[in-house]
Parts: sequence; C-alpha cells; structure tokens
Amino acid sequence: MKISISSNPQELGKVAGTTAAQLIRKAIETNGAANIILATGTSQFQTLNRLINETEIDWSKVTMFHLDEYIGLSISHPASFRKYLQERFLEKVPALKAAYLINGETNALEECKRIGDLIKNHPIDVALVGIGENGHLAFNDPPADFETEAPYIIVNLDEPCRKQQLGEGWFASLAEVPQQAISMSIKQILKAKHIICSVPDSRKAFAVKNTLEQTVSNLYPASILQQHTDCTLYLDTASAGL
Repeated sequence: MKISISSNPQELGKVAGTTAAQLIRKAIETNGAANIILATGTSQFQTLNRLINETEIDWSKVTMFHLDEYIGLSISHPASFRKYLQERFLEKVPALKAAYLINGETNALEECKRIGDLIKNHPIDVALVGIGENGHLAFNDPPADFETEAPYIIVNLDEPCRKQQLGEGWFASLAEVPQQAISMSIKQILKAKHIICSVPDSRKAFAVKNTLEQTVSNLYPASILQQHTDCTLYLDTASAGL
C-alpha cells in the first residue's frame, strides 16, 4: 500500500482523480476498454470532480459499476447512491459505454445475482473507494465477511455506519436511515487491478489509523487493503492526523 498526503480535500481530490484518469487511459490503451468502480459519499466529491474534468479519457470505452445501495430507498431520495452517480457523474459523461447501477428497490437477492453476473464478465481495472468512520469498505461493516466469493451481498448496517450517513446530512433522522444495503463484497473489491482510496476529513482519522496500523482483521474491514498489490490511500492532513 502506498500513501499520499495532501494539504486539504481539494488537493487530495486533484491528485487522486488525476491518478485515476491516468490508470483508466492506460487500461484503454492496453486493452481497448476499461472497467471501473465508483464509490459515493462526501469523501468522493473532489476526486470525482477531478475525474470528470479530465478531457483525454475516451468514455465510450469505459464501463462503470458502483459499490453499494440502500435496500428499499427510492432513487429519488437525496441519499440514493444511484441518484448521486447520475447527477455527479453519469450526466457529466454521457458518452460512457455502460453503467451498471444497483437497484435497491427490487428483490435484493435477485439483484445481487444480476449485477454479480455482470461484473464477473468485466474484470475491474480501477476501483475508486473510500473508508467509513467505522472502518468499513463499501458497506461491509465490522465484522466484515472476508470469505464470501459472491460479488455482491446483502449486509446489515451497524449503528456507527448509520450515524455517519445521518451526520453527513443525507437523512433527517436516524430512524430514516435504512438498516440494510446491497454491497460489493470485500473479495470483489480486491479483484480490482488498481485501487484509489480517497479519505479526507478528521472524522476519518481513527479509521485511517486502524486501516494502516492494525493487523488485518474483519474487525477493521479496510485493513484488508494492506494486502492489495496496487492500492494507494489518498489522505489530507486532517485524516492523516493520527
């Protein structure tokens, strides 16, 4: 694992987004196409902004998957990750070859199989991810399932995770935060050739410390990134504070 520390979230996003763009272009040059994973949430704002402003990516050769979605949440809800990606990414890169979004409003088991079958046919070149305040990777809260081979799984969201979503302003009350989600599994995330992990903000500092300093354990889900062959953790001075 490599670590990059920037002075602020804007600079972090610039560095992470630029690197992601370089890797996407390289995959297209090598393979004629690129498959990517995009995360959502406030940690990704600056990285995505930089990525969509890269002018030399042939988006018509790029296929996108995303990490997770709440079960039972309407796509029109402000917290919907499909809505997030449509507004912050898809509408800005209309030439994209394909985007496979998770539908949390249908049968969850069937949806896990549907999108899982799709991603099996699209080896991931670049995954853009983040780390939650509780150390989760995607919605794999502790203790995370490190063993399942299923690409997408149904997960229960723990209280710290749900409080983070409330604290970030996506919901008006804790009762409104769904208790389950469809999440990309840990093993599927690790299959990505390159991982760009953007983690700004002081509230993530304890999770960053555990990710880097704890022995790899499902109690610290993001610690598994220590074992990936090409993962860079992009921090700002606040998230790197501990």
